[in-house]
Amino acid sequence: MGTGSKVFYAIGTFLALMAVFYILATAWIGEDAYLFGVEWIGAVGLVLATALCFMLGGYLHIAESRSDVLPEDWEEAEIEDGAGVLGFFSPGSIWPFTMSASILFLGLGIAFWQFWLIAFGAVMLIWATAQLNLQYGIPREKH
Repeated sequence: MGTGSKVFYAIGTFLALMAVFYILATAWIGEDAYLFGVEWIGAVGLVLATALCFMLGGYLHIAESRSDVLPEDWEEAEIEDGAGVLGFFSPGSIWPFTMSASILFLGLGIAFWQFWLIAFGAVMLIWATAQLNLQYGIPREKH
C-alpha cells in the first residue's frame, strides 16, 4: 500500500469518527430543534466526505498495487530516480478552459435556477469533454 492511499484512508477514518461524534453530539444537544435531534446537513456532509476519501483511497490502493515502487515510496531513492518522462500533457489545449467555462455556466444556472443556463452549461460541458478526449484522435489537418 502506497503513501497516497494511506493518507486518504487516514483522513477517511478521521472523518468517519468525526461524523459519528457529530451525529451523537447534535442528537444529544438539539432534541427539539431537528428531526430526531440530528442536524442533517453537517452529518450528510461528513458522511459524504468520508465516502469520498475512502473511494479515493481505494482507487489509489488499486492503482499503486498495479505499478512498480515509486521513488517517493522508496527510502533510499535519490532525486535522479524520479527524473524522466511523467506522461504526455497537451501544451496548448483550449479544452480545459472551455470545460471550466461551461462548469461556470452550469453552476450559475443552478445557483440562480435558470433552466436555459443549466441546459447551455450541460451541453457545453458534454461537448468540451468530448473534444478534450478526441483532440488527438482527429487527423492533424482537422484541428
